[in-house]
Amino acid sequence: MARTIAGALTALAVVLVLAGCGSTATETTPPPAAPTATAIPTPLPTPVVEVPVAAATPTPPRASQPPVRVVAASVGVDVPVVPVGVETGGFMELPVDPAIAGWYRFGADPASPDGNVVISAHVDAPAYPIGPFSRLRDLSGGDAVEVTDAGGTTHRYSVESVTYYPKAALPVDELFARAGARSLVLITCGGAFDSTTGRYADNVVAIATPIG
Repeated sequence: MARTIAGALTALAVVLVLAGCGSTATETTPPPAAPTATAIPTPLPTPVVEVPVAAATPTPPRASQPPVRVVAASVGVDVPVVPVGVETGGFMELPVDPAIAGWYRFGADPASPDGNVVISAHVDAPAYPIGPFSRLRDLSGGDAVEVTDAGGTTHRYSVESVTYYPKAALPVDELFARAGARSLVLITCGGAFDSTTGRYADNVVAIATPIG
């Protein structure tokens, strides 16, 4: 069963950088009589996605069992997970390598009685292969997702929905909720890629609910 996540984007938000979704170098060739010159490579702008302002002024993380691995066997996702926080300037940290996911440590952990466990990873990055989270789009309702925590406990979830959100329409308040029903939220970039800006048009969000 799928559910639709709706909500207004908070007016005061910080930026979660989903970096490395593509960059190119440019070359300039003068007229035939002049020698050829190569311009200094200039990275394209980094894709971004808004996250709640709460991330900018996080409360100290409580004692928890952080997730260390997430597996969605039906689509071949099996990646380590590391805790991430907020960088200077309000940027949420994410591992550079798309094969490593980041858990938002100021939110819920898998053993929390309420709130969303948010795990995100880049879809790609320069000098790295396409990441496993690129396959989130292939998840189907009812697919199993397993999250193992640092204590060795495996928490099982069932996929409820997979949604493409235009970046400006991402319901960040709901996705990063610290209260309410327990859910697992997996996020990456997706949709059409604009090579002139280095940005994907959307974010792919998979929502899963606990089993048992």
